[in-house]
Amino acid sequence: MDKLPPLNPLRAFEAAGRLQSIRRAAEELSVTPGAISRQVRSLETHLGIRLFRRAPREIVLTNEGEHYLAAITQHLDGIREATEKLTGRRARDVLRVRAYTTFAMKWLIPRLGSFHAANQTTEVRLTTSNETVDFGRESVDGAIRLGDGNWPGVETDRLLPNELVPLCTPAFQRAHGLTSVNDLAKVVLLHSIVRMDDWRYWLRAAGAPHIDAYAGDKYASSTLAYQAVLQGLGIMMAQKAFFLDDLREGRLIQPFGPALDRGSFTYYFIFPKDRLRNPAFRRFRAWLIEQAQAEAAASAAQAPSSS
Repeated sequence: MDKLPPLNPLRAFEAAGRLQSIRRAAEELSVTPGAISRQVRSLETHLGIRLFRRAPREIVLTNEGEHYLAAITQHLDGIREATEKLTGRRARDVLRVRAYTTFAMKWLIPRLGSFHAANQTTEVRLTTSNETVDFGRESVDGAIRLGDGNWPGVETDRLLPNELVPLCTPAFQRAHGLTSVNDLAKVVLLHSIVRMDDWRYWLRAAGAPHIDAYAGDKYASSTLAYQAVLQGLGIMMAQKAFFLDDLREGRLIQPFGPALDRGSFTYYFIFPKDRLRNPAFRRFRAWLIEQAQAEAAASAAQAPSSS
């Protein structure tokens, strides 16, 4: 045992290195950031090797620290697994995931039950925000973001196709005689204020740039615009992947085409590379990609529905 490094400092180093944050390591281990810093320095003194480069508000593993962390992680995971098998008690893993409100309510939450059923010791703490995520300062493991796929310093997985389609209720279509794109000039267009250009993109693709793409009612999110559509207040420009159930069950219809695929400007799961050291995170990521692939296939098979 005298050849082993001190175990409390080793545990502090593993958490700080895996999370790339003294503060987040302190939160995980229920101690103060100062205690984590002291433990890491104690380990560095014991080893005679610098494990982190320190800068204001951040820490970065040195090359030696990176290799040491990779080596000890597999052994610490083995100790955890052996202990769980011996005692019959599984420790709970907590994953912090951020998404947009509409993505969370219309797509992610309805599917989370399948992940929890297969991963009963993993807790997913889901928050919503339109703001850019700062992984270095916030307790977030992964985020679902809309963009072109270019986020410096993070890993990205492309998820759903971003297909724009006009949607309304069957009753609204009948009441207003919607049979062609030009009929949009006589009805209320519904907008999400965080995606105010969607109608313009779609109308241009539909060959109707003469229709005012910014006229109509504005809502804080697509979730609110969806509620307005259900109440028959207008027709919304929707991201098709979120409303497949509404289309299948006849609550909403796509009265006419086209479906405009925004290509690489779509939804991505983004995360710091170091999160892949966490087995629970790897399982969640694999599940998320599997769900997205299944949904993309369903979206491709869902034909526009009209009366």
